[in-house]
Amino acid sequence: MSVPAGLRYAKSHEWAKLDGARVRVGLSAFAVAEIKDVVFVDLPAAGTAARGGQSFGAIETVKAAFDLYAPVSGTVHAVNGALAGSPETVTRDPYGEGWMIEIEAANPEEAAKAFAGLLDEAAYAAHCTAQKH
Repeated sequence: MSVPAGLRYAKSHEWAKLDGARVRVGLSAFAVAEIKDVVFVDLPAAGTAARGGQSFGAIETVKAAFDLYAPVSGTVHAVNGALAGSPETVTRDPYGEGWMIEIEAANPEEAAKAFAGLLDEAAYAAHCTAQKH
């Protein structure tokens, strides 16, 4: 299982990467391995409000659909439009080209505080191990 350092993770398996007041969000490799066969990703439009801990979209597989949760609050600044035509990118490269949205917090301090409240790589790896049992 890949758990890159420098990112933070929500217990709902979204990863977050902080860059100033912006937080890039995607789905972890652990979650992708569990759900498999992504066929559709439903993402919000840029400018949409995102609330930490609340659904911002959904990911669909051949067998089920799963909500995606925002790890921080703010406004959706950017959306990975490439996923509309190639949703399998989430499976192939979850921490790179498979990113989903970028949320802009009201200010960098707010983004940093929300980011710090997420799990680091060691805590997330332990969380995933516990879920496997």
